[in-house]
Amino acid sequence: MSETAMNTLQYRVDGPEDAPVLVMGPSLGTTWHMWDRQIPELAGAWRVVRFDLPGHGGAPAQPAHSVAELGDRLIATLDGLGVQRFGYAGCSIGGAIGADLALRHPHRVASLALVAASPRFGTADEFRQRGVIVRANGMDPMARSAPERWFTPAYAAAQPAIVEWAVQMVRTTDPACYIAACEALAAFDIRAELGRITAPTLALVGAEDRVTGPGEARTLVAGIPGAGLAVVPGASHLAPVEQPAAVTDLLVRHFSTAWQAAPEATTGLTAMPVPPAAPVPLAPPTAPLAPEAVAEEAAPVAVEPSAGPDPYELGMKIRREVLGDAQVDAETAATDGFGGDFQELTTRHAWGEVWSREGLDRRARAVVALTALASGGHLDDLAAHTRAALRAGLTPDEIKEVLLQTGVYCGVPAASAAFRVAGAVIREETTFRE
Repeated sequence: MSETAMNTLQYRVDGPEDAPVLVMGPSLGTTWHMWDRQIPELAGAWRVVRFDLPGHGGAPAQPAHSVAELGDRLIATLDGLGVQRFGYAGCSIGGAIGADLALRHPHRVASLALVAASPRFGTADEFRQRGVIVRANGMDPMARSAPERWFTPAYAAAQPAIVEWAVQMVRTTDPACYIAACEALAAFDIRAELGRITAPTLALVGAEDRVTGPGEARTLVAGIPGAGLAVVPGASHLAPVEQPAAVTDLLVRHFSTAWQAAPEATTGLTAMPVPPAAPVPLAPPTAPLAPEAVAEEAAPVAVEPSAGPDPYELGMKIRREVLGDAQVDAETAATDGFGGDFQELTTRHAWGEVWSREGLDRRARAVVALTALASGGHLDDLAAHTRAALRAGLTPDEIKEVLLQTGVYCGVPAASAAFRVAGAVIREETTFRE
């Protein structure tokens, strides 16, 4: 596969070549076909570019491990099409990509619709847990649970063919690419940056969405200056599929009335006039940020070289990434004044100064940790690090091999106890509960 193909996304284009471009991004586990019911009307006024996530819909299985990387691949795809300025509508992770582009490439995003989106999707632990389940069981658990996450019960009962389409769409997704997308969502958090989004924005959500519901949409509206809110009755997470007419109407109205004129310095495709329509009601804009204070001139002073990241802050970040928020929160909550200094020491030294080193990757460090903890009989910590190893990408079979090797070199009793603890954790972590 060429380097260009690896750095771009699979796409489809509908609509007139000379029309303004509207890019549409899919939800995790879906393909560009989730927007099929919107295309007949949207393609009459816009040149619609839809794309697939890596490993979805037959797209090349080249995992992208962050939302920013997905955004970079989309920008490279649009560059190849000669598209400079565009409107963007994205669902769920597709919405995250759009928000990321609006923050990093504001001169290119003319208008934005965030569908079933959030500035932070659940918790990092939830998405890393999905990765553990998929590594152990394949895509079938995610496929079987998709209808419950995506549709209202009434719609699922009335539309069995669409439910089966959804199940097959997830089942045929490349597992490694799905896991990478889960990792991308685990790390995605733009709550502190919403005020920097300048594109006219509509937050659109199904009233019965239990994945990223109206609460998350209201968080977007509260943080993005001038953003509007649209709540679609009778729809869950895949509102464009479940209530296609209502979603299409809202998108047409938003992009017809809120398309931001391109700055004079911007070259490339700009918006062409679209017949006016009634605007979507907008929520009151948030108060503008106070301008930064301008420091008064002062006498030159010696500038010391900037220090690196604080080992404690870096250590806490890595500790949470490896062990999970739930484990770290439980450990810190149980710490009293007597043990606080020791917790700070281990966070700073073990996590901030050792786990942060580049000599070994997270998988290798997980193997070393399992071996050392098993050989020393530290079974409580072994349980936590077995979970960490699963989330770092080790499979149950690989953990088994680590413990077998430990038994050979560190003793059968130590390995026997370790197998009991690790086995219980693995069963708990890899059992999918619908």
